[in-house]
Amino acid sequence: MKSKLSIIGAGAVGTSCAKWAMIKSVAQEIVLIDIVPDLAKGKALDLAQSSPLFGFSGKIWGTQDFSAIKDSQVVIITAGKPRTPGMSREDLLNINKEIVKSCAEKVKEFAPESKVIVVSNPLDAMVYVVYKITGFPKNKVMGMAGVLDSARYRYFIAEALGVSPKDVYALVMGIHGDLMLPLTRLANVAGIPITELLSCEEIKKIVKRTKYGGGEIVEYLKTGSAFLTPGLATIEMAESILKDEKRVLTCSVYLEGEYGINGVFLGVPVILGKNGVEKILEIKLTSEELEVLKECARHCEELIKMTGL
Repeated sequence: MKSKLSIIGAGAVGTSCAKWAMIKSVAQEIVLIDIVPDLAKGKALDLAQSSPLFGFSGKIWGTQDFSAIKDSQVVIITAGKPRTPGMSREDLLNINKEIVKSCAEKVKEFAPESKVIVVSNPLDAMVYVVYKITGFPKNKVMGMAGVLDSARYRYFIAEALGVSPKDVYALVMGIHGDLMLPLTRLANVAGIPITELLSCEEIKKIVKRTKYGGGEIVEYLKTGSAFLTPGLATIEMAESILKDEKRVLTCSVYLEGEYGINGVFLGVPVILGKNGVEKILEIKLTSEELEVLKECARHCEELIKMTGL
C-alpha cells in the first residue's frame, strides 16, 4: 500500500509539517487540508515546486475537501488558533475545542483506520477531544508535545555547555505547559550526567527556560507562535509510525494505570511503530517526580471538565 500522510490545517505549523515530511520523504503522498479557500492548494503547490531542488519524488497537494484524507495511515491535526502574547494555552481551549472536534469528526468519517497525531493547543485537552470524538483505540490517538519540549531542553543544555546538541540526551514528561517535568536526573551528555557538568543553579535556569520555551518565542514573534521545530517534532512521530521505526519518543498518550494515573493524556516515553503507540514505557520516578506528574494529571482533569466531553 502506498504510504499516505494527511495534514489538517495549512497554517504555519501544518505547512512546516508538510515541508519536513517532504524533506525526510516520510510518505509517497502528502495531503494538506484547510477550510480557507485555496490556502492549502497554494501552500502545497509552492512546496511541490521545490521537489526538484532536493529530490522529493512523491506527490504533495492541497484541498478544502476532507474526503482527501481517505486511506491515510497517519493524519496530523494542527488546526486551531495560535497563542498570542499574554495568552495561556488554556485560554485557547474554548476557541480550539470546536475546531478540533470538527476535524476529529472528519477523521472518523473518512480515515477510520488512521493513526492521529494532535498538535493543536491546549495539547493534552485537544488530544482528549479527538480520542472521545473519533472513538479510536488509545494506541491510535496521540499528542505531539514531549518531542518538542525535549528538543528545547536538549538544546538549552547544549548551549549552556558549548557542546553539540546531538550528544545531549534528555526527556520532558507531563503536560505541555508550565507544569511540565524536564527530568534532570536522567539528562546526560554522551552518557555523562548533566549534574556533573552544570551547577544546580544553571540546571534550574535551563529547566525554567524549557517550561516557558514556547512563550519566549510567542513574545518575540508577537503575532504567532513556534512552528519550525513543532513541525519537525511532529514529523519525527509520523515517520516512526509510517516507517515502523519503533522509536522511543515522549508523546501525550492515554494513561490507564501507568504511573498510578488514569483517564488523562500525558507526555510519557512510548514506542511508536506501524500500530501507533505500541508500548508505554513506565520508568521508575522519584517520589518528587511522581508528584509533579500527578499534579499534571490533576491539571489535565480540570481541562477535560472544561471540554464538556
